[in-house]
Amino acid sequence: MVSSEGADPGAGGRWTAELQQARLHFVSGKGGTGKSTVAAALALAIASSGKKVLLVEVEGRAGIAPSFEVPDLPTTEQKIATAASGGVVFALSMDVEATFLDYLKTNYGMGMAARALRRIGAIEFATTLAPGLKDILITGKLMECTQRREGDRYVYDAVVVDAPPTGRIGKFLDVTRAMRDIAKAGPISGQAERVVDLLHSPDTVVHLVTLLESLPVQESAEAAAELRELDLRLGAVVVNRALPRFLPDDLVPAFADARVDGPAVRTELAAAGLTVTDDAFAGLLAETIDYARTLRGQEEARRDLDRIAAGGPVLELPLLPDGVDLGGIYELADRLTKAGAR
Repeated sequence: MVSSEGADPGAGGRWTAELQQARLHFVSGKGGTGKSTVAAALALAIASSGKKVLLVEVEGRAGIAPSFEVPDLPTTEQKIATAASGGVVFALSMDVEATFLDYLKTNYGMGMAARALRRIGAIEFATTLAPGLKDILITGKLMECTQRREGDRYVYDAVVVDAPPTGRIGKFLDVTRAMRDIAKAGPISGQAERVVDLLHSPDTVVHLVTLLESLPVQESAEAAAELRELDLRLGAVVVNRALPRFLPDDLVPAFADARVDGPAVRTELAAAGLTVTDDAFAGLLAETIDYARTLRGQEEARRDLDRIAAGGPVLELPLLPDGVDLGGIYELADRLTKAGAR
């Protein structure tokens, strides 16, 4: 794993060769785990090897824009960041209506008619009536972005998607079922079949973002099981906001169980030239005990995540004390790069 201090990830914590070959990366996680932040950092990490990467937001949550210090992500593909190596990150906020318009124009020549349908609200009605259609359109657009070429080269070396949360990721990616519920023939069916081929190929992986807390870990376990049942490839499990370790490992059990020799600790503080009042010392001791218990709980969560990953990489990103700004995204990207993401 990647420690909070950025040490070597160690066994089981390295980005694998299979992940390096993937070109379509979905990043999912329970709400509040920071999946948008991780998606942004992953896009920059992949770009750090000189690649051109497209970062896509599919649900209009506006979670990525603040990380890059822009008001909103563009609804057309635009460059938003440059990696130190010269690689670049383009971004796109996917608009379902615009995607539907493009689909109708491309497959049925309905440019003007489609715009008229949009004005009367027919497109919103259609995607509400058949929710699976929305997912087919979005994944179809992602397929087009992933497979688009200029000459003999792909336009984008990789596409990173800030995907729906873990509670919905399986349904979002289960295009086969959505297609069966909507259409069995025609252009929609044909597009869905191509999407299915891409999603179930080595080109596509799904990364899960979690915190070292019981609910996010449990939801990650359920999502991983669902992805495997759907025969979709689980990528890395990314632990976000991992606490730094200020206590030696051998002291954690004693402090977590409140088995602390208070007078001995005070003596050591005094020997180090630190003098504290009784009230301050009591508060410091209580905080240390609480911190040790948090560390112990995180260790238990790590063991659960190792089982969830089933041999795949489990990577850790640190809690940034000053919050996540543009500099923080570059710092997290550097941690992912050191773990082998490229």
